Amino acid sequence: MDKAFVTIVSSIIFFLIEFYIFQSVKVVFSPLPAKWKKRIYFIYWTSSCFMIISYLAFRYAIPSLLPSSYRSPIIVILFVNYFSKSFGLLFLLLDDLVRMIKWILDKTGLMVRAVKKGSDDKQKKGITRSQFLSRAVIVSTIVPAATMAYGIISGAHDYKIRRIRLPLKNLPDAFNGIKIAQLSDIHAGSFFNKTAVSGGVDMVMNEKPDIVFFTGDIVNERSTELRGYTDIFSKIKAPLGVYATLGNHDYGDYHRWPSAQAKQQNLLLLETAFKEMGWDLLKNEHRYIQLSQDKIAIIGVENWGAGRFSKYGDLETAQRGVKDSPVKILLSHDPSHWDAQIRPEYADIDLTFSGHTHGFQFGIETPNFQWSPSQYIYKQWAGLYQEGQQFLYVNRGFGYVGYPGRIGILPEITIMELVKA
Repeated sequence: MDKAFVTIVSSIIFFLIEFYIFQSVKVVFSPLPAKWKKRIYFIYWTSSCFMIISYLAFRYAIPSLLPSSYRSPIIVILFVNYFSKSFGLLFLLLDDLVRMIKWILDKTGLMVRAVKKGSDDKQKKGITRSQFLSRAVIVSTIVPAATMAYGIISGAHDYKIRRIRLPLKNLPDAFNGIKIAQLSDIHAGSFFNKTAVSGGVDMVMNEKPDIVFFTGDIVNERSTELRGYTDIFSKIKAPLGVYATLGNHDYGDYHRWPSAQAKQQNLLLLETAFKEMGWDLLKNEHRYIQLSQDKIAIIGVENWGAGRFSKYGDLETAQRGVKDSPVKILLSHDPSHWDAQIRPEYADIDLTFSGHTHGFQFGIETPNFQWSPSQYIYKQWAGLYQEGQQFLYVNRGFGYVGYPGRIGILPEITIMELVKA
């Protein structure tokens, strides 16, 4: 579809939303003096025009006029604005639907006028129906906006350490009590607070892990997003090493490249960044970790996701040659891989670490209750899962993508201790 046509139609829709919500603004603030109403109306329409202009800038501005670093904030502002106003819009649409039904009933003679008049008289004793509805529209718009703002300011970098003690059958004696730190879904291109990110890295290192796993999505689209952050993440070290794998965002599949060579070069630069940080990137391969005379296998598979997500992973190649390992630990970004291929075909993989879901960055988690929209998409979306003798742990993610915040589902640092079953 033509870009100009889509932009024009979208802009018209945004204007109509702003105009529609404005009707409630006028009703709510109608009791105020004229000068205050003018100020409020001016603020409303100034912000509304800013939203539409921002959208046009996002669609058309070239990098020299609009640096790429401004694109994410624009997306966030637009999303928060129109997502919040959609709740108020729902109230207005429902009210218009009720009005239309009443109008049809009245015109067809099915509505008794006396009943209608009596209802109107009752409404006149308190606030009018229009005033009540307009207040409901404003409240239903402000509450989501305030909640999302809080999720950005407070939740985006409120790192939570989640501790798991996992008994594993056949775990060698030398590895009893080994401490694993897992990070996932860093999405460096989304960060806006380098100090907070550095603080999260310090939290990892304060745990003094024996080994560290990273399970994919270090960037959103391009390797350049890591500029200014490689020094921070290179602080993550462990006696037994830092092992990583790639996620669906790391391949540059969501960016328009001028050529296939440019896309490939981006991936090579990303792999170089892993080396500079001292992280061992496993691309369909494995490593042995040895303590004393004992060893276990760490397997890293490239992204493999059920459904529409990319399938670069080759688990058969990655695990070839590890039959003799008493314990096999797999790093696979997408948890849908577990049910789709890992469990049915590789019953000897004891423990899989994944990420990808972010827990939707929104939900409710208490000691006795867990809910997120993510659970309607992924069977395994956060925490520890077990089927028979196989385990899967899904990390909620260190960073964020799209919406730069978290509500209820906080960014996670996993600390897992393996013990003999």
